[in-house]
Amino acid sequence: MKYRILYSFYYLISLLPLKVLYVLSDIIAFVIHRMLRYRRAVITQNLMIAFPEKTDEERNAIAKKFYQNIVDALVETIKLISIHDRQFEKMFVFEENLFKELQRTDKKIQMHGLHGFNWEVLNLGISKNVQLPFLGVYQPIKNPFFEKLLNKIRTKYGTILIPASDFKNHFLPFKDQQYAIALVADQNPKKAEQSWWVDFFGRPTAFAPGPETAARATNNRIVFGNFYKIKRGVYTCSVDCIIDDPASMKPGELTLKYVAFAEKCIRARPDNYLWSHRRWKHEYKEEYAALRLTSANL
Repeated sequence: MKYRILYSFYYLISLLPLKVLYVLSDIIAFVIHRMLRYRRAVITQNLMIAFPEKTDEERNAIAKKFYQNIVDALVETIKLISIHDRQFEKMFVFEENLFKELQRTDKKIQMHGLHGFNWEVLNLGISKNVQLPFLGVYQPIKNPFFEKLLNKIRTKYGTILIPASDFKNHFLPFKDQQYAIALVADQNPKKAEQSWWVDFFGRPTAFAPGPETAARATNNRIVFGNFYKIKRGVYTCSVDCIIDDPASMKPGELTLKYVAFAEKCIRARPDNYLWSHRRWKHEYKEEYAALRLTSANL
């Protein structure tokens, strides 16, 4: 009963036109930025690490746009509860030739993305247009209502959700068939001592080895995907590179390529990145030297 009441509340909000929801977004963005100062210390520190060459005014401008983007993503996600196909097609610019090229293979496809806005729109855009079973690896959230609501939104066009916390059991039914799987490969790993360490914005940074390990073991077709906002309420994605034989690469080489790709995407559109998460949470220690990746030691 509680779920139905809450769902009905959000469903009614989702019926509002995007123009109205963006007015609400402007108000919320101002409040969390100027008044509540949501995760301001984390955002400021992250931007200082990433862009030490920029002035305070420039970093503040990025932060301001970031707050707008994150709240836009929130109201857009609510809109996805009731959005019709024709409305959604205006939100996601579909590159038909690009998707045909991605699927011109008999291999399984492993997509590596990053925390850019709006990943909920991207998920639906891919699942709506890719002809293969589309698997999305995600981190479950503790609140049961929002876990159920987001899963309902994310599976609207057939995405098969694979919780990272129980990946093996949920992935097992698909391991012997062709599929496309999406990984947000810039996720902060839990164990620093079991991570690759790569220079990211000039600082040694921990990256999970799992995406590369899976790619080399299965020799999947690897795709680096960049998704971003064209204008308010309109998103698209592009492909930076396609790797058809990751098993032939040296250990760590794929991760190095991905990190370079991620940094390039972020530098091109810095306000499009999720600066509110602690990407540099782990501190590098000399005991991790054997896990350090550079082009020179491959």
